[in-house]
Amino acid sequence: MAADATGRGPADGAGDGLEARRTSATDVTTGLPVPGRRWRRGELNTAFRITASVVIPIFRFSARYHWHGPKRLPEDGAFVLAPNHFTNIDPLVVGTAVWLSRRAPRFLAKASIFRVPVVGKLMSGMGQIPVERSGRTRLNDPLGGGRSVIEQGGAIIVYPEGTLTRDPHLWPMRGKTGAVRIALENDVPIIPMAHWGTQRIMPRYAKKLRLFPPSRVDVVVGDPVDLSAYRGRPFDQKTLVEATEIVMQRITELLEELRGEQAPAKRWDPAANNQKETGKFE
Repeated sequence: MAADATGRGPADGAGDGLEARRTSATDVTTGLPVPGRRWRRGELNTAFRITASVVIPIFRFSARYHWHGPKRLPEDGAFVLAPNHFTNIDPLVVGTAVWLSRRAPRFLAKASIFRVPVVGKLMSGMGQIPVERSGRTRLNDPLGGGRSVIEQGGAIIVYPEGTLTRDPHLWPMRGKTGAVRIALENDVPIIPMAHWGTQRIMPRYAKKLRLFPPSRVDVVVGDPVDLSAYRGRPFDQKTLVEATEIVMQRITELLEELRGEQAPAKRWDPAANNQKETGKFE
């Protein structure tokens, strides 16, 4: 799958983009990411069990997970998981991957979802964290909900890009600082993750799921990002932006491994391309 003259890979929907190019067959496994790992006592509540009884079977059927490399999510302890984000179905696919690793997936999620009947109750019951478009939450702090999950030893999934990437070829774009701030303020690891293939289940901004035939979804988990140079420093904007760029670079490198391509040298910046930061842009 060759890149075009700009150095960016094929546009949305071009080619399958699903075969790993830089890992050998022995580096890729299917099935459960950590066979034999069990749930921790008290990890799940009724809302999680109800939701999982519907979501997990669907996405275990529609997504054929391929796990790359030896790294897996930690069995216990708090951490921030930072994945790439390019389709609306990503949270369900990533959440299923985390669930299969026997960790309860918790997200910062749009507050509007919590106002949907039944769904909102389940979201609240699972401990998902509502974030208003203005950046405020029910805790009057956009990061406060994440902090509460971390304090309980949980894992929280935060998309550093804040929304679907604006890059036309689905590479990670400029990141926002929320994920790094949660990790630094609470002195917990931030773990980069990349996935590729969810666009076959639901292309960006599509309205329908393609559940059959099953699509291959490649997933790779990286080592915790070394942010030791930033720990103990004041959390000013310069520090947070620098640390966020390190995280975005690591996510991009992981995605390069899955796609077998090189990402553009310059990360996509919506402001520089006259794009709004939220909502549908195509």
